[in-house]
Amino acid sequence: MKLKKIIKLAALIPIIVACDDVFEPTIESFEDFDAVTAKPENALGLMGWGYQNLPYQWGAAGFSDMATDDAVCNDFNNDFWKVGNGLWSSKNGGVNPFNEWTNRRINLQYVNRFLEDKDKFTWAGKDVVNEMFKDQINGEAHALRALQLFAFLKNHAGYVGGTLMGVPFLTRSETTGDDFNVARSTFKECLDQIFSDLQVACECLPIDYVDIKDSEIPEKYKAIGVLNASDYNRVFGETKNGRMSGRIAAAIEAQVALYAASPAYSDKSGITWEDAAKEAAEVLNLIGGPSGIDPTGNHWYNNIDDVRASMGGKMPAEIIWRSDIGENAGKNGLEESCYPASLSGKALVNPTQNLVDAFPMANGYPITAAESGYDPQNPYEGRDPRFDLYIVHDGSDFGPNRSTDKLQNDKLINTTIDDNNNEDGLDATKGGAPTRTGYFMRKLLNEDAALAIPGGGYSNQLYYHARIRYTEIFLAYAEAANEAYGPKVNAPGASYSAYDVIKAIRERAGITDTKYLDKCAEGKDKMRELIRNERRIELCFEGHRFWDLRRWKANLNEQVMAMEIKTVDGKKEYTPRPVTNETRNYDDCMYYGPIPESEINKWSALKQNDGWDKY
Repeated sequence: MKLKKIIKLAALIPIIVACDDVFEPTIESFEDFDAVTAKPENALGLMGWGYQNLPYQWGAAGFSDMATDDAVCNDFNNDFWKVGNGLWSSKNGGVNPFNEWTNRRINLQYVNRFLEDKDKFTWAGKDVVNEMFKDQINGEAHALRALQLFAFLKNHAGYVGGTLMGVPFLTRSETTGDDFNVARSTFKECLDQIFSDLQVACECLPIDYVDIKDSEIPEKYKAIGVLNASDYNRVFGETKNGRMSGRIAAAIEAQVALYAASPAYSDKSGITWEDAAKEAAEVLNLIGGPSGIDPTGNHWYNNIDDVRASMGGKMPAEIIWRSDIGENAGKNGLEESCYPASLSGKALVNPTQNLVDAFPMANGYPITAAESGYDPQNPYEGRDPRFDLYIVHDGSDFGPNRSTDKLQNDKLINTTIDDNNNEDGLDATKGGAPTRTGYFMRKLLNEDAALAIPGGGYSNQLYYHARIRYTEIFLAYAEAANEAYGPKVNAPGASYSAYDVIKAIRERAGITDTKYLDKCAEGKDKMRELIRNERRIELCFEGHRFWDLRRWKANLNEQVMAMEIKTVDGKKEYTPRPVTNETRNYDDCMYYGPIPESEINKWSALKQNDGWDKY
């Protein structure tokens, strides 16, 4: 029996960088636990695992969009390309870039261990400061556990028979003496734990980490004898910016509620659209609802002055939570991955004609409407300004100019098929980095970054990844409020409706004509289409589309299209056509992700999600 437990433990322990043992830190990497107890700064390293492999990081470039109808990839070895073309697999050695089983189990293990032992530590010599530190770390750890469990759930929840199952989850750490052959918790049980943890976080953490004056000390801490703002600021001041806060925890709660209220989960989650609207409104009320929308929030990534001003942990107006600011935009960054070949990029993410068609005209009407004024032989004129902001197309003015010492955005992109030497042309054979759709990604890129400049070298720029944006929460509210109350009814606790939110988002984009919006607001179904389309546009390339299609139970197999442009008698002709070697091939079971076959084979209590036994 002892041998069996040892074998089970060995099978469960993953191989990861800088961590050989999930359950007991190794002597080489850590001191024994008594030594850790004497050094609280070492114990915080356990909680720090909650920040490892954050679910927002890998989707920052929208790579998962390449497995949807929004984008394709020009690298046939890319796992997201393989998923989109029917190769998603639960099998050992198969393709599954969405497998979060190991990472989330590791991170949850360490956060649980920290929560068990946090009260053994003295965090500060002064009693009142120590009490505040207890609140801060308790709230932070609970929020991190909720976030990690939500990421675990999104990737692996699914139906087994008639039951919507979640993931195996414990609120304590596991040891070598435990029985690891445990069944999955239900989806609702996992949700209940997530919401419980986030409630603890919101009770313990300040809305934001800001330095305050003596007169501004919260009553909660005055009551325990905190009399000096310097003591409060030591724990809850701006030096903690970037760590879990009450605002971030509330935003995660809104994300979870929207997900759970969606068609793929609502029957078994116990979460309603009313719940989702309420959670989103609580976040938006912190900035005054639509009146607080950031006027430049739809292109936060190239607001360079905001980036510089955000050094030291500050958050730009559009951002609820972001990564640290770095300086490798350009070489070894998104720019190298996504610039066109003519700018020394790899052109990895190619937006589809499907996404291009989702952008309305500047008057707000979709291109399929008679009132739009759309001309299929002049398709890029008169469009929603976000189109040029997010997509590079034939004739776009894009990227730094490599022909002079000045880096100016005056490179004209040519995607026509007229010239075999055109490395940016559709399916070009020159340069090795073609666009397969006739388009390149522009969103998220810093066009001040140059991959090749006169005299050699490159020019890097500052960047950060937006983990949660206010626009995402605005769109979550609009979706939930419309479903719960209709287009023009305010949710309880909110002084604005779904209509008001979408109006503000479109006006920010430059669409001031409300005729089409007013038409959509006549009914919930038409408004739903508009809200989903606005979400598609505003959040493109940010890693949302893959999950949105699934939670909506929408069509996963829409044919992805390209735009072929050739010059005939001196005039360009535009012909949409299917993207070559690109066929979306999803089964219905793929609205939910699989449990890795390796885990199913190890533990008899684990049951695979329906339909995945054949993939």
